[in-house]
Amino acid sequence: MSPSFEGFSDTMIEVDGLNIHTRTAGSGPPLLLLHGYPESSLMWRDVAPALASDFTVVVTDLRGYGTSSAPVDDSDHLTYSKRAMAADQVNVMESLGYDTFCVAGHDRGGRVAHRMVLDHPSRIERLAVIDIVPTLHMFEHVDRAMADTYFHWFFLTQSGDLPERLINADPDAWIASRFHGRHVEGHGIEPDVIAAYAASFRDPARVAATCADYRAAATIDLVHDRIDHAAGTRINVPLLTMWGDASYVGRTFDVVRVWEDFAQSVVGSAAQSDHYVPEEAPGFTTNALRDFFSSGAGA
Repeated sequence: MSPSFEGFSDTMIEVDGLNIHTRTAGSGPPLLLLHGYPESSLMWRDVAPALASDFTVVVTDLRGYGTSSAPVDDSDHLTYSKRAMAADQVNVMESLGYDTFCVAGHDRGGRVAHRMVLDHPSRIERLAVIDIVPTLHMFEHVDRAMADTYFHWFFLTQSGDLPERLINADPDAWIASRFHGRHVEGHGIEPDVIAAYAASFRDPARVAATCADYRAAATIDLVHDRIDHAAGTRINVPLLTMWGDASYVGRTFDVVRVWEDFAQSVVGSAAQSDHYVPEEAPGFTTNALRDFFSSGAGA
């Protein structure tokens, strides 16, 4: 896989009894990068090394993903609530010596980052989210197009172990389905990278963990989000939102306008990509993140 994370340290950081796989490199203001589903920190392979020339870059696997710990879920799905997953990442950064930092998240990582800035507003200096609108907005605007494109949101949340049993029957086919047709022509993700993602999903514990992530999104996360939204709690730091112009998010929403209901200061831009923006358009992603986070460095 090229480019790799050459020059990055690779370690496990223990937080609250869990091990979070963490890569770090560079110097300058600290910047945390969070991945999406069904990926891992590997999704930042083309972006993180470039950003390390300007920032101290920290790239992690969320709990349940990659090689981080995958604890068994609880009946209320608090174990995989975005609140718990955000706390992991704040604790990782604190263990590295960073009380405040910037964060960028794609897909599930963006949802974790959104919760992070609500729960830990004094810790986050700037926030970037990639190809998402808030979870609450998504669930309150379900239509046939959303259900077709994001059918996995409803499949993975099914109670019992039906999703796990079906995915475990052929994890390689499931992972391939998440990428097939979800990229613009000429911007497909390399087969060896998809194979690396699939290898993680051959572990039934990770399949269960990632299903739990989606079950939490449809239950306890909505409880937390509705409480904050009703109270008028908003993102209080500068927010950059990026999306793929060919993605469902880009085709369906006025992305900046949606986020303005949840944040005080929003800017946004579209990449020539589908959903997997950092992997399909790494140069665009690197430049946009560098410009946005550099403008707040030392402020």
